Amino acid sequence: MTQALRWLDWRPVASAALWLARWVAVKVAVKVAVKLALWLTACAVGMLAGGCALLPQDAADPGAVSADLSPGLRLVVEAPDDLRSLLEKYLDLARVQRLRGDEAVDDAEWARLAAAAPAQARELLQTEGYFEAQASVQRLVDDSGSRPVQQVVLRVTPGPLTRVASVTIEPRGELQQRAAQGEAEALELQQALATAGAQQQGKPFRNTDWSQAKQQLLSRLRAAGYAAPRLDETQADIDVPTQRAELHVLLASGPLFLAGPLQIEGLKLHDEATVRNLAGFAPGTPLTEARLLDYQERLQKAGLFESASVSFEADASRAAAIPLRVRLTELSRQQATVGLGVSANTGPRATLEHRHRRLLGYPLTAYNKIEWGRDKQSWTGDFLTHPGEGFYRNLLGVQVDNVKSSTDMVLSQRVRLGRTQDTPRIERLYFGELLRSQQTDSVPVTRTSPSPNTATALSANYHLVWRDLDSVLLPTRGRSMSLQLSAGESTSPGGTTGPFARLYGRFTGYLPLGQTWFGQARLELGQILKSDKVTVPDAMGFRAGGDDSVRGYAYRSLTPTGSDGGTISGPSLLTTSFELARPILPRQPAVWGAVFVDAGRAVAHWRDYKPALGYGVGLRWRSPIGPLKIDLAYGEELRKFRLHFTVGVTF
Repeated sequence: MTQALRWLDWRPVASAALWLARWVAVKVAVKVAVKLALWLTACAVGMLAGGCALLPQDAADPGAVSADLSPGLRLVVEAPDDLRSLLEKYLDLARVQRLRGDEAVDDAEWARLAAAAPAQARELLQTEGYFEAQASVQRLVDDSGSRPVQQVVLRVTPGPLTRVASVTIEPRGELQQRAAQGEAEALELQQALATAGAQQQGKPFRNTDWSQAKQQLLSRLRAAGYAAPRLDETQADIDVPTQRAELHVLLASGPLFLAGPLQIEGLKLHDEATVRNLAGFAPGTPLTEARLLDYQERLQKAGLFESASVSFEADASRAAAIPLRVRLTELSRQQATVGLGVSANTGPRATLEHRHRRLLGYPLTAYNKIEWGRDKQSWTGDFLTHPGEGFYRNLLGVQVDNVKSSTDMVLSQRVRLGRTQDTPRIERLYFGELLRSQQTDSVPVTRTSPSPNTATALSANYHLVWRDLDSVLLPTRGRSMSLQLSAGESTSPGGTTGPFARLYGRFTGYLPLGQTWFGQARLELGQILKSDKVTVPDAMGFRAGGDDSVRGYAYRSLTPTGSDGGTISGPSLLTTSFELARPILPRQPAVWGAVFVDAGRAVAHWRDYKPALGYGVGLRWRSPIGPLKIDLAYGEELRKFRLHFTVGVTF
């Protein structure tokens, strides 16, 4: 058989098959051409008569939308506005009305759907809490137009609204066991679940709200570390005559998931110890949502990783020590940034920043920044260890600043050695500092140019920043506080060596006022305690004026004068600020307008204190990197307007 097939000549068969295929293709092409010619002829005739009848109606007349719907059918719903939109969206009649002409139903199906509409409407209204609704339909024919239209009028009377009378939530499982043993966190969670149920009482009973409430209960359990909860039983008892709904939920909490070993992925440059130190919790700690989010945020803020995620699989069989997966993408070992900017305080500037994230192969970050501007030149060099236990880092810092104001120039050099701690709500910095400062008048106030005022101080310092805000970048509610405490000894050429203390505090509050207005208030207070014979470095003193101080006045201009008539930093400071802001247009919620008033100054003695007043209007853009502020302020003492602009939030 194989040999016979091998010798068989297939060429005549292939030739016949090819001829047949050509014949079929020609026949099909002729039919298509004939139909196309007929269609084009009909269109031409139709266009001469005013339109192409064979084209879809929306192509012939884009404005005739009703022709695309089921022809000759119309539904009219007579009900309160909120319920009418529900019925017009979900009724079968409404859906059929939206069908295109070629999909339209016949009269019999339309009649059947019209007859079923009242019952379907009552079912839909029950989902909104109306269990005694009345509905009826009336079929009409509207022949006022060019063709008759079958119209169905659905009249709905919703009746009384059923409200939630009681909510019973019964937790079961490990949560109940821990609460029975008196564990504070379990008792607090039980109380939170009960409070969430009580908050539903008195509200209208709606199916969507009921479903969301049950999901919120599950979400609350997951957030507390019970990662595999379930609803064992839910029940809604509706008493129609009294319009009362009694709700019952039986919650199975499942096990409390506790931290097990860390499974770290993505490390090439850095040590696992750094990642473990940033966790902030030991094995056996409940894996609450807040705890995991805080860990992830610390990893992202460490300055070592481009991205970080923390997760675990909710395997109930390993809940007692669930492995925690930490996925990391490291930043490059070195990074350099060049920037150009401008500030209303110090004018245009150029910056060069360099960061080395593992210096000489050690868990050490080196950061250098050079800034060169019109009124300020500075160099900052910091060496920070990677986060250790308790999120602490050791710090060695060097800083040189040369700041020019309208009346003087201050050159300061400082060296710091200490420790820093950074958490989502609190930043701490302990350090010892050696500071040398030299202050010189820009323009001599006497014929003989005064010699520079130079002083050196050695001090111990504690800085604290505390935040309780809804957003660190764009706060609208909450408060923040910055405290600085210093104590040490100061000396100056030809002066007296002696002790001093420096106290500084800044409090800022944010509060929504109604639906659209937002208020902000700031209080800033500083004081240096020392003998009159002791001179501290000018860089440690206080000055007011400029952005984030008293707007309407030049940067560092609200300050006392020295014995020779030149300006100096003051040992006492008090400034305040009040601001009201709101979005300008509803369609641009990120653009705000503001009005503000600032007051304050720095003085040599409190008896000389007389606050300078500045007030004006501003524009805010709440950008992803923080608020961009442009303010036009009027300085009452100067009787002049001044423009200010800043980016970010000052703590």
